[in-house]
Amino acid sequence: MASDNDSMINITQALAEAESLQQISDSPQLDVQLLLEQVLEKPGSYLYTWPERKLTEQQQAAFMDMLRRRQAGEPVAHILGYRDFWTLSLAVNATTLIPRPDTERLVELALERVADGPYHVADLGTGTGAIALSLASERPRWMLYATDRLEDAVRLAEQNRQRLNIPNVRLQVGSWCEPLQTLSAEPLDMIVSNPPYIDPADPHLKQGDVRFEPHSALVADHSGMADIELIALQAVDYLKKGGWLLLEHGYDQGERVRDTLIEHSYLEVETFVDLGGQDRVTQGRRPF
Repeated sequence: MASDNDSMINITQALAEAESLQQISDSPQLDVQLLLEQVLEKPGSYLYTWPERKLTEQQQAAFMDMLRRRQAGEPVAHILGYRDFWTLSLAVNATTLIPRPDTERLVELALERVADGPYHVADLGTGTGAIALSLASERPRWMLYATDRLEDAVRLAEQNRQRLNIPNVRLQVGSWCEPLQTLSAEPLDMIVSNPPYIDPADPHLKQGDVRFEPHSALVADHSGMADIELIALQAVDYLKKGGWLLLEHGYDQGERVRDTLIEHSYLEVETFVDLGGQDRVTQGRRPF
């Protein structure tokens, strides 16, 4: 008679389930690997060191449940409850945008603009806190002010801040620059933001992971430019002379974002590409 263990799959067989994700994921092998790492509580190297090791009944049940959720299109980050960003592991949930690798370009550029020191920097629309917490972890002498109009987002960002023990970030609920009136008495050396920038009519909103993310964190009126235009207008009143504004945006919006910043008299306006060679971040500087 076959034992219960005979019905259990091994790690190699579990990894082969990536084939079932081919139609819904750009990275099916990585998706399955991440699910297995969580179920087994082991690093990725373990999966390839012990490929014949069988899952326990409990592990197999947990893995198959996660796999079914991914097959239904649910993002891996939501299934796992976290997403790695920069050097941090951030808790995520369905109330905020899932941090993406492209946004690390914004972090890089911000770090290049301002050295470590007693500087004041704001992150508008912070979501999980990804940008603010990454900057604060690299620049311990900066004071980061992070805002978001959603209470759930600020609550999640604060949970991430506390878990990561990053003291130099202050969070407050409010729309774009409005909370800065009470957060900071000092003019800011830099403002960064990854605001909603997708056109509400974009067909990609009905595809992939974004179906499970809040549309309010993704879409903006005026062909995706409304929030960018508002931030560009407001930021002038909060930046010190020579202070930087850095905005993440869509791959096809570089020219429009540059025009917006020039219209508001920003200097040194320039667009930078991401790792894929697409326009991703545009900077401007308040006149001296």
